[in-house]
Amino acid sequence: MPGGDWTKPRCEYGAWGTRCGGGAEKASGSVTRPEPELQGPAFAEASSGTIAFTVARMRLEQAYPQISFRWRSRNWWARLSRVPPECVHLEHGSDWMATFIPDTLYLRGKASVRRQPARPEVSLCRECLLGELERELSQHRGRVVAFEPDGSAFTQYFFVGTEEFSDAGLQPEVAQAISRRLLQPMGDCQACHEAANWLWFSKEQIPSLDEVGRIATARGEEFCARHGAEKLCAAFTDVKDANLFYVNTPYGDAGAYVWI
Repeated sequence: MPGGDWTKPRCEYGAWGTRCGGGAEKASGSVTRPEPELQGPAFAEASSGTIAFTVARMRLEQAYPQISFRWRSRNWWARLSRVPPECVHLEHGSDWMATFIPDTLYLRGKASVRRQPARPEVSLCRECLLGELERELSQHRGRVVAFEPDGSAFTQYFFVGTEEFSDAGLQPEVAQAISRRLLQPMGDCQACHEAANWLWFSKEQIPSLDEVGRIATARGEEFCARHGAEKLCAAFTDVKDANLFYVNTPYGDAGAYVWI
């Protein structure tokens, strides 16, 4: 299991109101796991201090047939400790790890399942994560606005449907700017000339979601689902090390991939 201690990310005011940002400290040479009490858009906590929601869930092998998981992260102690299963590539630590919760959206800290049966939460290395993401994103037919994350600062990367922009904590002016871009006509994919349903913004075009004016006017790049997925995965590949608390997959007719 990756070792080291977690510290809570710094909170600041921005596009999310009170948000967690600025990253979390990493142990030297390895990625570490968040403390159970860590708060933010990616964690739901009941009054008892534990996650409290019940949904129908798939078996691990059914949900992720192409991933091998560490036995020690699946035994009775791991289940009792609420430690999510880890892919075998995390056996000896890694400088890249993500908590993948594909079918769940967190609305102001409360879990809201978007597909049932929901796939279980797992911890994945970059290669396993990108395999799952590219396969899933390339099949999604809804409209997506996606923002390239700042690889030195982001701790979460997740999709939010347009109907939940406000409930997810986006400031009204940011939500309105993204919603308008989702309603604008798209042309053909820049890579294959199929109909585009992704609008991709690089971090050079839009450094953060606080840049409302840039969200409204930046040109962006238009892609079909397959090449949009490839663009996102390529951006993750360029990040040398990361410890992501929360990554999910798209749902519904339209929404945005955002980072904090």
